[in-house]
Amino acid sequence: MRPRSMTGFGRGELVTSSGNWVAEVRSVNHRFLDLRITLPRPYVGLEDRVRKIVATYIDRGRVEVNIQQTDSSKSGPVLQVNSELASQYYSCLNQVRDELKIDGSITLADMLNMRDIIRQQEQSPDLDEDWKDIEAVTISAFVACNAMREQEGESLKHELTARLVNFTASVDAVRVKVPEILEQRQAELKTRISKLLAGMDIDQARFTQETAILADKSDVTEELVRLQSHISQFHAFMESEEAVGRRLDFLLQEFLREVNTLASKINNSNVAHLTVEMKNEVEKLREQVQNLE
Repeated sequence: MRPRSMTGFGRGELVTSSGNWVAEVRSVNHRFLDLRITLPRPYVGLEDRVRKIVATYIDRGRVEVNIQQTDSSKSGPVLQVNSELASQYYSCLNQVRDELKIDGSITLADMLNMRDIIRQQEQSPDLDEDWKDIEAVTISAFVACNAMREQEGESLKHELTARLVNFTASVDAVRVKVPEILEQRQAELKTRISKLLAGMDIDQARFTQETAILADKSDVTEELVRLQSHISQFHAFMESEEAVGRRLDFLLQEFLREVNTLASKINNSNVAHLTVEMKNEVEKLREQVQNLE
């Protein structure tokens, strides 16, 4: 199931007797969880519940959740008659007519000109009742989004594995060359020191020991062991069920640290070429890891 990409899209739809619900989820790369939720105005009080759903499905990334209600019998304002006010208006109009001795009777048209007799009132939905539908449609959208993210994550996993194979091959090539390089370095040191000490009486055993110590400074066995450990850890992370993007990114920084140390210790053209290739693979690995949750 892991690793998962941070890029995905999911849509959920639910048709109910009270209206249709639509939820859309979009996610892209981000270092942390950056969440934006849009709900119909009467339902903004449910945002915290939606956040809990998000936490169940996504660990990090920039996530946009858009939930809409369409064709709702509960949407829009409701017209209400203020009967008490209408009765007062009617009485007042009749009183004016009688006092001024105006002919005719008070009609409905006269009443409709009076303010606030008929007024609009927004409906207040039952949040707990409607939450059942909102929860279902939101979960449906996240399931679809995660399916896309897992599919993309599987492709990234294959890409990372292939690049890690190339990196491992370069590490193995360096490991094969190290004994020969150390032997050659020791021989070169002996030749150079012998020229510097030409004509002097020296202890050959001590001379051999000192040149071996100098040559040993080029030994990169420790760096190679650590790199192999990092490679094994990288493979283990990619099989983990947890979000591993940050861990892999940090691990690749350790990769680069060991490669740089290795390159500085061995002054050899063949190894220099291999370390350049290793750095190149690490950078490509880091580019891909940035897409992982």
